[in-house]
Amino acid sequence: MPSTHDEIADLRRQVRILRDRADLRELFDRYVSALDTYGETEPAGDRFAELFTEDVTFTFPIGTSEGIEGFTAFQREAGARWARSHHLAANHSIGLDGDRATLRAQQLTFHVHHDGDHPAGRFDVGGHCVAAAVRTDSGWRLNRVAYHVVWDSGDRLPEFAGARL
Repeated sequence: MPSTHDEIADLRRQVRILRDRADLRELFDRYVSALDTYGETEPAGDRFAELFTEDVTFTFPIGTSEGIEGFTAFQREAGARWARSHHLAANHSIGLDGDRATLRAQQLTFHVHHDGDHPAGRFDVGGHCVAAAVRTDSGWRLNRVAYHVVWDSGDRLPEFAGARL
C-alpha cells in the first residue's frame, strides 16, 4: 500500500503536468492572438518577448524568420498585406519531456483584403502548426514554430500567385 508521502508526491507530479499543459495551451493561444492584434496596444517586440525565446525560429509557407526581432519585422511585412486577419487554433496536442514540450494545433486563418485590392475579398487558410517550447526562468517560451498548410481558398495576393501554400 502506497504511503501518504508517495501519494502526495504523485499528486504533485500530476498537478505539475496539468499546469504545464494549461500554461502551454495558453502560451500558444496568446501567440495566435498576437498575430491579429500585432502592435495595437504595445510594441510587438514587448509582447513577443513574453512568448518566444530570443533564438526562436519560424517556418511558414511564405518564408522563414529567426529571433524575436526577425519575427517582428516578418510579421509587420506579412500583416501589411491584409486589412485584417483572424487566426483560430484548436485541438491542441501537447507532449511533455521535462523542461521541453512539443505542441500541435489545428489552425484556421482568415485574411481580409484591403478595399482597393479585392473589395470584400478574403483569402482563407487551413492547416496545422507544430511548435516546440522550453521552460525558462520566466515560464514556458516557444522556440520553434512551423505552420503547414492543408488547404486554401479565396483570392490570393499577386505575390502568392502560383505559390504552393
